Amino acid sequence: FDAISSAKSKSADVLIIDTAGRLHNKKNLMDELAKIDRVISRELPDAAKETLLVLDATTGQNAVMQAKEFKEASKITGLVLTKLDGTAKGGIVLSIRKELGIPVKFIGVGEQIDDMKPFDAEDFAGALFE
Repeated sequence: FDAISSAKSKSADVLIIDTAGRLHNKKNLMDELAKIDRVISRELPDAAKETLLVLDATTGQNAVMQAKEFKEASKITGLVLTKLDGTAKGGIVLSIRKELGIPVKFIGVGEQIDDMKPFDAEDFAGALFE
């Protein structure tokens, strides 16, 4: 709530809320995430909202369960797939898209700000078969 109040008082155009470190199997943290979502909807009803779930490309099948749990707690609008600079290919996002309808919006191919790239489906598909 404090972040929203501050953003409103400063007439900010963008508010980024990072809830890093949440585990999908920790009910209290997931409940807190749902509460954050409700507060944002109440306090900023007309604002454009983007809720991104960051997934590690090395996670594997557990990523589907993570995405499902996070989607139930919050209105996830897209995925950010990280660690594509190593050997991981991140093919699990295909299952997430098919089962949950959550699209990939960005990929991370390193640790610098310039290493965050918009998702390109054709490039991604090609990399899966390299």
